[in-house]
Amino acid sequence: MNIVERFIGYTEINTTTDRLKGAQGVMPSSPGQMVLAQQLARELEQLGLVDVQVADTAIVTATLPANIEHDAPTVAFFAHLDTSAEQSSDTRAQIKLHDQDAICLNEEMGIYLRESEFPDLAAYRGQQIIVTDGTSLLGADDKAAIAAIMDALQYFQANPEQKHGTVKVAFLPDEEQGLRGAKAFDVKAFNADFGFTLDCCGIGEFVCENWNAGDVVVTFTGQSAHPMSAKGKLKNSLLMAHKFIAMLPAGEAPEYTEGREGYYWVKELKGNSAKTVLNLDVRDFTQEGYQQRMHFLQSLAESCQQLWGGGVEIKLSNRYENVANSLQEDRFGILEIARQAYQRNGIEMKAIPMRGGYDGAVLSQKGLPCPNLFTGAHNFHSIYEYLPVQSLYAASAVVQDIIRLTSEKQ
Repeated sequence: MNIVERFIGYTEINTTTDRLKGAQGVMPSSPGQMVLAQQLARELEQLGLVDVQVADTAIVTATLPANIEHDAPTVAFFAHLDTSAEQSSDTRAQIKLHDQDAICLNEEMGIYLRESEFPDLAAYRGQQIIVTDGTSLLGADDKAAIAAIMDALQYFQANPEQKHGTVKVAFLPDEEQGLRGAKAFDVKAFNADFGFTLDCCGIGEFVCENWNAGDVVVTFTGQSAHPMSAKGKLKNSLLMAHKFIAMLPAGEAPEYTEGREGYYWVKELKGNSAKTVLNLDVRDFTQEGYQQRMHFLQSLAESCQQLWGGGVEIKLSNRYENVANSLQEDRFGILEIARQAYQRNGIEMKAIPMRGGYDGAVLSQKGLPCPNLFTGAHNFHSIYEYLPVQSLYAASAVVQDIIRLTSEKQ
């Protein structure tokens, strides 16, 4: 089975994450994730991997035993099973030759993937592109990663003379819901030295930095009263929340920031005059900047509490850390292994600070350093998601070379 057939086959299994079930603590949140997990387990066994396990949570783990005599580090590869809930319909993938300024996704509905709207597409003129029919996501986030990992394993099965150390693989559920699979993953039992996720975009991209991320919940408690006699009595919690939001730094929101600029994101506001709950996300690339932001919100809540005579309660929690924190020592030379793997395949590495989170951020925080490789896909979470075939092959080739390079370490 070639890598394109693998990928398209995986997209035919609907693994859309279910936010409602996830909020109830169910994992996997959707039945399709378990279906895909069980299929992958069967395929891993056919490829000669051992210790293949599928947990009740749909976490899949397996080991490719070493065929070298010397000790080498154990490298791991991770991908996630679920797809975003932005679109939940079944995927109908198709392959198109990109030879004009637009690719027709759905002629009847007039849906086109245009270079004028997505300039990155122009770089793939003359290539075969896997796209949707305009009614769903493609699911390359993250099934392209699964296909690349499985294709690399198939290569080593078909070429037993190729030397490699111990390789671990894991496929995790519900990444699209707060990295739930990674949070449930037992890093210690997995027993790898370092790993790579495949969960970023175009060919050449490499993530060894991401947000330090936190969640903040502010609860405003007012005093209800009938409006006909409310003077001096009514204390409107909605207006308290509005004033709190107005005191956040102007311009430090997602829609005004880029690159390494952090932000406060007013994510959700629910309530009435008696009680209102405000949810915020806090993001910053540096630990110092992140701590300053969290401290600012704590101080702001305390000031409002004093100003309004009570009625303000704040809860701060950490979601994940910057993977760069775990790579400062880098005793296995992980970054150099990745750089050489890209170089061997003629790929220019584009190290980017990722303005988001991924499973590797949680795994790194748990003690398994885990930067992020490209899948080759673009426009995640969109009906315009696309995957150049050459980029998918390149993702597999990079995985293969990382395995080879790791086996040379002693």
